[in-house]
Amino acid sequence: MLAPAASTSSPIDSVALRRALGTFVTGVTVITTRDADGTPRGMTANSFTSVSLDPPLLLVCVGKSAHSFAAFNSSPSFAVNLLHEGQTDVSNLFASKAANKFDTVSHDRIHTGSPVLTDCLSWFDCTVHRRVDAGDHVVLIGEVQAFGTSPSAPLGFCRGRYANVKDPLPPGWLASHGMIVGYLIEADGQLLLRSDGKGGWVLPSAKRRIADNELKLEGGDALTLVPDDTFLYSVFDVTDGDPGYLIYRARLAQDSASAALSAGLRFFPIDQLPYDAIPTREISAMLRRYARESASKRFGIYMDSNDGGRLAMVGAAQPWAPNSQS
Repeated sequence: MLAPAASTSSPIDSVALRRALGTFVTGVTVITTRDADGTPRGMTANSFTSVSLDPPLLLVCVGKSAHSFAAFNSSPSFAVNLLHEGQTDVSNLFASKAANKFDTVSHDRIHTGSPVLTDCLSWFDCTVHRRVDAGDHVVLIGEVQAFGTSPSAPLGFCRGRYANVKDPLPPGWLASHGMIVGYLIEADGQLLLRSDGKGGWVLPSAKRRIADNELKLEGGDALTLVPDDTFLYSVFDVTDGDPGYLIYRARLAQDSASAALSAGLRFFPIDQLPYDAIPTREISAMLRRYARESASKRFGIYMDSNDGGRLAMVGAAQPWAPNSQS
């Protein structure tokens, strides 16, 4: 039988109330922002909820006693990083008063500049929509400007401790986010490929699009690219069940095919690409097209379809005019 709540005439026991509120199972987030001088700040929080889809709003609550409260209370933006089941150490780190929390946690800039953790369950990059004073906390209502997610299982929290959440991925979940993002990275007339560990070669890939002209490849390498030479090149599915491919062409900011790269990455002359060692037929065909188009310096964009696809040739790069209409 449930114990009765305290009467309105009796003072609320804050310890008992905290325990009662703690029976609500939540996820665990790390909320992040930057100081006025650009220093990244972050803290662990589980007071998080969605608010609206149109406009896209969410909220987090920041305690006024938090060490980084001043930064969150003045910054025009913040990010919410939902943690996955393998990130209890990250949660503990950002719940601590450690001075250099971001030194050992990989993070990136996506839209607003607030730090986004590159390995997390989901992230939401927000501008501040509204601040609401609420007792010993401030409620930050954020408007989502960009977000990303993964198929990992969430990190749960209940009764003051971490909880395991059985989370089988529903069929079809994340189908639109499961594309493999590959890059045709050129330098000195050579193209970068990655060993598949089985004697074959594949395109280097990344978990997300370029941020601040820097591409962080899966495996740890970070390459600076020329923004004006980075374009969508091909979108297609393959017959062996892979989730599909988004391919971008790009060029290093400074041609340096001899740059130090981690083991498994290698530049090949474009006229000597190892087609016979490319395990995916569609990738091999795309590389042959890229080699032909590189010779003429005239590139197209291929879009897959049931009847063989469409190839549209594109002209020279034009700078984007923010006020123009498309």
